[in-house]
Order: sequence, then structure tokens, then C-alpha cells
Amino acid sequence: MTESLDPRLTPARPHVADLRLRDRVTAARYVAGTKRRVTAPSAPLRRAPAADAGLDTEALLGDAVDLYDVAEGFAFVQLARDGYVGYLPAESLGPIDPEPTHRVTALRTFLYPEPDLKRPILGHLSLGARLTVTGEAAAYLETPGGYVFARHCAPLDTREPDYVATAARLAGTPYLWGGRTSLGLDCSGLVQLCLDAAGLPCPRDADMQERALGEALPLDLARLRRGDFVFWRGHVGLMRDPETLIHANGHHMAVAAEPLAEAVARIAAHSFGAVTGTRRL
Repeated sequence: MTESLDPRLTPARPHVADLRLRDRVTAARYVAGTKRRVTAPSAPLRRAPAADAGLDTEALLGDAVDLYDVAEGFAFVQLARDGYVGYLPAESLGPIDPEPTHRVTALRTFLYPEPDLKRPILGHLSLGARLTVTGEAAAYLETPGGYVFARHCAPLDTREPDYVATAARLAGTPYLWGGRTSLGLDCSGLVQLCLDAAGLPCPRDADMQERALGEALPLDLARLRRGDFVFWRGHVGLMRDPETLIHANGHHMAVAAEPLAEAVARIAAHSFGAVTGTRRL
């Protein structure tokens, strides 16, 4: 792969590559991707086709992907949401149709086999999961995979008006490297999940977000306001107010709000070094 192509976003590995990359990368074979959709409540996207490989990110129910290869239980895919490339469990994918109609707006909810809260659940659904509603049954929505409590969902075009308020709702969520569900989040996963709930596109990793989100600000931490983003080399948080940072972090092992000055001093001393940039939507 050439140096100009980011492997996180380039659907190419030595064994297979996107047909459109034939003149740019070397691979054993080139294929046209086929459209598929995540049918599991969530699915780990790993950097290699192995259950113990590192977790890079997570796909949610309803996410569309381009599928390039399936071998030994793993599917090599590119996520439509943010272009991220990796390996999903092949069993987590299904046909691209039907299109989702609703999204989960609760932090998390359950999928039931019947419209009955006493039934054993089929799985957990995260904020942002996308559902295809085929009917209604009392207080539940019917989907091809089961039933979901209706008040935990909304039509797909529903948008959260305040992404900072969404981040505040997620306070206490455990830290998970590569996590982007409300059961576990890393720093950039928190930012992406909150912006997605607001209908705003967002890359997956902190370095990508530092290049792409909004506009760069002068590096003056005293002039930040609610909703601004603060970046370190490998870390990101967002401002709840001019003095308070919300971020998923390994110090608290959770999504936490803390004084920005305290976070800056601790991070400089123990982990990611100095602040590298600030941005505003």
C-alpha cells in the first residue's frame, strides 16, 4: 500500500482489495464490494480476522457496509458511516434491504422475541442503532429481528438538538478501547456517537476528527465555549462549558466531566502530552 493511503480507510489487504484500487495497491485479487447491513445488535470491527485481534471500532445494528471477502468466519468490510476498514464476524451481516426506518434514542434498550417485557432478551441495542420497523404491537415496535420498546426509538430523521447534552447523558459509561456503543466508549467513539445522534458526520479516530471537524481555533484554552473540541495527540474531549471537559478516558475508565485545567495538567504529565488543537463546529 502506498504511503498516501491510510490503511484504516483503504479497503485493501494483501489477499484482497477494492477493484477501484487496482492501479494503486498490490493484492492477490481485486473485487467489487457488495452492499450488506449489520443485523446483529452490535459487531466488533477488528484489525485482523481473529477473535483476539485488537478492536478498532464497532458497527451498530442497521449500519451499511461494503463487503469484499469472507473467510473463516470473518468478513472484510468498509463501514459506510465513516469509511473504516476491518474485519467483522461474518454472522453479523445480512442483506442490505430493507432500509432502516427508526433509530434508538435511549442510551440503551433491549430487543425482545415478543412484545413482552418478561421474555428473555435477544440482545442490547445502543443509542444510534438503526431499526426497520414493520409493525406495532401495544407499546412495542416490531422489527425483523424482534421487538423494541417504542418510546426508546424515533423515526430515522430525528436529531438530538444538543450533542453536548448527549455526551452528558453518557457520563459514567465504561471506557472501552475501540468502543462506540453506550455499553463502552473510547474518546473518539464518544464524540462520533454524539455527533451522529445530532445528524452530523464525524470521522472515527481523534486524529481524523482534529483534521475534519468544524474550524480550527487559536490555541487559547481560556476562550473555549460549550461544544468546542479539545485535542491531544491520540485523545479528544468536548467542552460542557468554558471550564469543564467531557471525555471518555483511561484515568477514570469512564466517560467523565472534570475541570479542563485538571485534565490538561494530568494528561501533559502522564499520557498524551500537551494540547495539540481546538476546533469549533
